[in-house]
Amino acid sequence: MPETKTFSKDLLDFLKRLKENNDRDWFADHKDEFKKLETSAKSKFNALFETLKTHDDIDRVKIFRIYRDVRFSKNKAPYKTHFSGSFSRRKPELRGGYYLHIQPNDESFIAVGFWDPSKEDLLRIRKEFEMDDEEIRTIIGNKTFHNIWGDFTGDALKTAPKGFDKEHNAIDLIRRKQFIFTKHYTDAQVLSSGFLEEVDVAFKAVRPYFDYMSSVLSTNVNGEPLI
Repeated sequence: MPETKTFSKDLLDFLKRLKENNDRDWFADHKDEFKKLETSAKSKFNALFETLKTHDDIDRVKIFRIYRDVRFSKNKAPYKTHFSGSFSRRKPELRGGYYLHIQPNDESFIAVGFWDPSKEDLLRIRKEFEMDDEEIRTIIGNKTFHNIWGDFTGDALKTAPKGFDKEHNAIDLIRRKQFIFTKHYTDAQVLSSGFLEEVDVAFKAVRPYFDYMSSVLSTNVNGEPLI
């Protein structure tokens, strides 16, 4: 059978069955089936990687393994019930990253942004927002951008971080600990023939945000280059 350009229903069905039979014996009995589905899914991530490289400087794709690290988790289920991967921009000049998450029952999504900024990066971002929040609000408030990505998601403090005024007009941005945007998809959308193209369009739309944040994180508060 020729390779299709989208994810297969068989992959979603397998992940549903895995959720219901999340143990090593069941997985061992179905490992050959999984390996075929994994190979096919990886080809889609690699195809998206090649597409992203045509309009951004992406240095690697990381496709995450199905095995869970249960050492420090109360949930001892050995396998993930989703398939996912990330795409990294070339550092240190370019910041931000892309993420694709495939999960049945309409739980698939894409995400972009800054999941776990370092202490230094987080302070630099907050200082930038404290000095001037107009540019970032213009970027994320752009109609095309907002129609695709909506508003920030991720963790935020309940109050102002130390050293910042809780009454500052940008405190909604300054309080953030993560700077992420997410977009969710139904199973029908994931299985549609144009899914990867739609994901690429969404990823492409985030570039003004990435360019802005890259500029912030590669300069000091005086605008002087750090790299």
